[in-house]
Amino acid sequence: MIVVRDLHKHFGGIRAVDGASIEIEEGSITGLIGPNGAGKTTLFNVIAGAYSPTSGTVSLDGEDITGLPPHELFAKGLLRTFQIAHEFSTLSVRENLMMVPGQQSGENLIDAWFRPAKVAEEEKAVRKKADEVIEFLQISHVADELAGNLSGGQKKLLELGRTMMVDAKIVFLDEVGAGVNRTLLKTIGESILRLNRERGYTFCLIEHDMEFISALCDPVIVMAEGRVLAQGTADEVRSNDEVIEAYLGTGLKNKPGGGDSGGSGDTKQGSA
Repeated sequence: MIVVRDLHKHFGGIRAVDGASIEIEEGSITGLIGPNGAGKTTLFNVIAGAYSPTSGTVSLDGEDITGLPPHELFAKGLLRTFQIAHEFSTLSVRENLMMVPGQQSGENLIDAWFRPAKVAEEEKAVRKKADEVIEFLQISHVADELAGNLSGGQKKLLELGRTMMVDAKIVFLDEVGAGVNRTLLKTIGESILRLNRERGYTFCLIEHDMEFISALCDPVIVMAEGRVLAQGTADEVRSNDEVIEAYLGTGLKNKPGGGDSGGSGDTKQGSA
């Protein structure tokens, strides 16, 4: 579904993304991990249209989308969420969801004045869809709560819910687990799996929690210094010596008993 070829994004002398190439298969949940400063979020920002690349290409279903702005990518079904949730804090959860679909009749002044029945009918349908999303995500108890009053985990669920209000093809999730307690993180993970299995959503997510990544993602792509370092299953990348070196700054291959060392065990169980 997504093909990135030899992508570069430079900020002056800083090569945030330095020749990265990845492919995201339709129907997959792809994990993107790497140490801080690896270029993961910058790669997301280029794919999602927030930044134009210095060079390289991005395609969606065979169509070149390199450098297209976010609103055009949104219309094509490419959506993203953010590490820090971007909710409308003074609107309710339901209202936040109802804001998402584009080109609503009520946004047109002429329709609002002279076609109120059309506007009301469309708003009723959007509200029904919003309520279905709220029920799917198990957040009915906060449907009428102001979004600004939600916990961090509930805001992440709301962001996920916004992607459900349109016909998304692929959703990029940036650290969906950041600042989220384990109970809500489990709910988020279950929602992602259901959207993938029941509705055919394709996901690519940046995450530092390897337990979360292992439960959801195959394949897992590892970035370091703006490049793709490794790709495979969660178990394969966690046991890859180059990946361990990227995180810990030292390889284990040549260390006596390295495979059973405490450092290796911490890397395999800890965060990515």
